Amino acid sequence: MRIPGSDSMLVFSTSDKGGTGRSVTSCNIAYRLCLRGHDVAYVDFDFGSPTAGALFEIGRVERGTTEGLGMHSYLSDVVGEPARLNVDRATDRLDLRRNPPGAGKLVLFPGDEGGAEFGCDDAMVERAAMLLSSLLGEFSVVMVDLSAGRSVALEIALRATVTDMLRQIRHRWLVFHRWTHQHVLAAGGLVHGDHGLIKTGEFWGHDGPRLLASTRCVRTAVPESEHKDEDSADHDDRAPLDVWLDEQAIMLRQLATKHRVGAARVLGQTPIEPMLQWREQLILDVDVDAQLANEATVEAYTNLARRLTNKATWDIE
Repeated sequence: MRIPGSDSMLVFSTSDKGGTGRSVTSCNIAYRLCLRGHDVAYVDFDFGSPTAGALFEIGRVERGTTEGLGMHSYLSDVVGEPARLNVDRATDRLDLRRNPPGAGKLVLFPGDEGGAEFGCDDAMVERAAMLLSSLLGEFSVVMVDLSAGRSVALEIALRATVTDMLRQIRHRWLVFHRWTHQHVLAAGGLVHGDHGLIKTGEFWGHDGPRLLASTRCVRTAVPESEHKDEDSADHDDRAPLDVWLDEQAIMLRQLATKHRVGAARVLGQTPIEPMLQWREQLILDVDVDAQLANEATVEAYTNLARRLTNKATWDIE
């Protein structure tokens, strides 16, 4: 077993609203980390909607485990050890079983089917801290997918990370939002609002500035115009829709800066991916080779995985 240390990382995925692409993006980041040689644990703390199994295409746990061994049961002290599934062995998708040489392992810790939000007490926080500390002894990256909003999952995560077991471990907080007016406002509120991530973290004992330095936003489903080189465009010949999209992009960047989730707080962004409009799943290289998915989407997930584990990304090291 590994001893948690300077190379161990806890990553919490959160969002203020549902439908942000938080879970599908987090699962794809976890997969790209695995391809980069990291051993990754993916822990489903989305208690009301534990669907990570569906994203990894593990049919028997696509809505969580039915065996009473999920995160809900573990945290409620119903079961001593939670279920774990090696994705490359448990998945129903053959291409996902064929990881290249040098890839790490990817293990899912599913939620319980039919689970729901519940209260939080000291014993639950201690059990969460024990689990995460144990996983950090085995995995270099532990990704925890939290429920949307100011949920009990967020409270458990904030309280667990100030316990003696986890206080010295690197923890990162990823706030997912779509690139729209409402979602930018929601992300700003989740990070900086009166009952948001930073102030709630301070209430439970976190150092606010350090917690903020550990937080980055991930913009999802960003329109193509945001990826273009505006200086190279012929502004006189552009269609009205292109002009309007550029105007909206400028307004959104200004809004994000105003609400303190601007470029300095962004880990990266993902483009609109037609494949994901129809089916939320991992995007594999074979999907690009078969011209079913866009190469830009894979590049975006790869860049997010790289930046997440690059110390230069963070200003707290």
